[in-house]
Amino acid sequence: MWIHQSLINAGFVRCLRQAVFNDEVRPGNPRRERPMFESAVKDEAALRAALADADIAPMLMVLAQLSGDMDILDEVAPHIHGAWSFMEAVPEDLKQKVRDRLVATLQDYAATGRQPPIDLPADTLQRMMSAGVGQTVPADYIPLLVEETQLASEDARAVHWRRDGVSADGFNTVIIGAGFSGLCSAIRLKEMGIPFVILEKNQNVGGTWLENIYPGCAVDTPNHFYSYSFNQNDKWTRHFSRRDEILAYIGATADKFDLRQHIRFGVEVTRAAFNDRTSRWEVTFQSADNEAETIEANAVISAVGQLNRPSMPPIAGIDRFQGPLFHTARWDSSVDLKGKRVAIIGTGASAMQTGPSIAPDVAKLLIFQRTRHWVASNPNYHKEVSAGNRWAIANIPFFAKWMRFQLFWAGSDGFHASLKMDPSWNQPDISLNEANHKMREMMIDHIRNELGGDEELLAKVVPPYPPYGKRMLRDNHWYRMLKRPNVELVTDAIDHIAEDSILMKDGSAHKVDVIIMATGFQASKMLWPMEIVGRGGRTIRDAWGDDDPRAYLGITMPGFPNLFLTYGPNTNLAHGGSIIFHTECQVRYIAQALRDMIENDYATLEVTTSAHDDYNERLDEVCKNMVWAHPGVTSWYKNKHNRVTVTSPWTLLDYWKLTRTYSPADYHAERTEEAIAAE
Repeated sequence: MWIHQSLINAGFVRCLRQAVFNDEVRPGNPRRERPMFESAVKDEAALRAALADADIAPMLMVLAQLSGDMDILDEVAPHIHGAWSFMEAVPEDLKQKVRDRLVATLQDYAATGRQPPIDLPADTLQRMMSAGVGQTVPADYIPLLVEETQLASEDARAVHWRRDGVSADGFNTVIIGAGFSGLCSAIRLKEMGIPFVILEKNQNVGGTWLENIYPGCAVDTPNHFYSYSFNQNDKWTRHFSRRDEILAYIGATADKFDLRQHIRFGVEVTRAAFNDRTSRWEVTFQSADNEAETIEANAVISAVGQLNRPSMPPIAGIDRFQGPLFHTARWDSSVDLKGKRVAIIGTGASAMQTGPSIAPDVAKLLIFQRTRHWVASNPNYHKEVSAGNRWAIANIPFFAKWMRFQLFWAGSDGFHASLKMDPSWNQPDISLNEANHKMREMMIDHIRNELGGDEELLAKVVPPYPPYGKRMLRDNHWYRMLKRPNVELVTDAIDHIAEDSILMKDGSAHKVDVIIMATGFQASKMLWPMEIVGRGGRTIRDAWGDDDPRAYLGITMPGFPNLFLTYGPNTNLAHGGSIIFHTECQVRYIAQALRDMIENDYATLEVTTSAHDDYNERLDEVCKNMVWAHPGVTSWYKNKHNRVTVTSPWTLLDYWKLTRTYSPADYHAERTEEAIAAE
């Protein structure tokens, strides 16, 4: 059943958001800052205690912004050697100077009631940002960073009508999926007053974070920017949060923006077909009791993600195994692993988190390594957010925004250049260039230290391909786990599975009680198993084949008008950043496209073949020289023809620029019959 909204102009939408969402238009606007100043200074002892425990870089940025004194940056900047919080060596007396001055500045704001400067000049921001991360932040990144941190007075990613009196009433949109991308799409459409419904196969919001419940499930991106820019969270307890905390954030977001009333839970979309006669999509979905229903929509947004259909390896005898056997993404909580002989097949991201989490409880843990992975360490991975940082995030204006900037910069485009192949490099099998080789050596040193100098084990786990060729993993004490007396790394090839054993090609056998498949997802088989039918009955499989997805900007394809994708082909991030950043870029672009349709009474909007093909030719050309296309790498980033289909070759800045502004010149539009008749 459709839930309609009356369409209203942009100004009224902003008022409605304040009333309905119980939220100001902008979390950083001056009307909300003054109470925060008063909260920050009401207990000076608590303020000073928090600052003594908080990170110095965001504290420095807040001081510079509020005081306007840029000289303090020059004093502190030489002691900051990178964007991560642990990459500073600021002397204690200088830290105390920053703290004392910040206390005085906050007290002055609270006493005078004056409003803080928000829309700072670009050159001032560049100077501040460069000081805060200990390296030059290029000028062309500043607008992106202001958006991502929400440092400006207006939300630049919100899309507004270009004239008053526009009505979207009757323009219905189906969003498929209620994970991060689906909710982001819904929030932006709701801001614009565009009617929508979300179809979600599960019984709650969360997407992959709802479905994955395996032990140790956590994010490997710092969650202070693995979150919406427009709904920053001041309650994270860890730098890299566990699954339950992320799921709670997603649920709280759905509640804050009042989205649940727009969601049909427990229904799975099986088919979406474009009707050439009506220029509308007919979306068919099925409930748990197999009842099928079809609804019509002017536009469809797919937010089903890439990593939600488990991949089971074609190992002979899987069906013969008599004990529990399940994929990490379909974790069987009814199985008690304590005292059992447990096999994990695979050594990727989910194995990295599951293995160390269950190793202390099982009698024997056998790790069947199919391929080797590069693993990076981060001192913050297992740390809780300090009490001082949590207090500062919640109480000191702009602290959270500057912390988000710091973390975003730490994990953004810094490594991108090192992932390009240098044709003159003399060790092309194991690295790409000098920087990539240094990275390799650093990671080998880390592994060697973790293994206590065990060179035999080291030889079994160090990958023979360049760093970042496969998904880079965060070290979850993996190598320490391998040194446990009850853990065995098996590197021989599996031949088949029997009733109670895994048999190897060398003739050996390993008796096991439980088999856990940590074998990834069918990433290249995008949108599967949905049947997507475009113009003239041409299906998405006709266009893509089984595993060769392509889309303009990863968002839309010719022959499938009014269909938009989030997290589509070549939009996965493998060099850095947060997939939520990409989602917000895509959703803004989609919202602009829908605005163009509604304002101009278009029945259809379809990317031109030339725009689509030109983009993908450029994309493929760039991919050829990136690490993911390395001939020594086999991964889920590539399809069976070795074409990179999943990962984006662009920097975050590149993709932000590509998607920042929708261009009508790239599209063919057809007006509605009503609009034509009215002329």
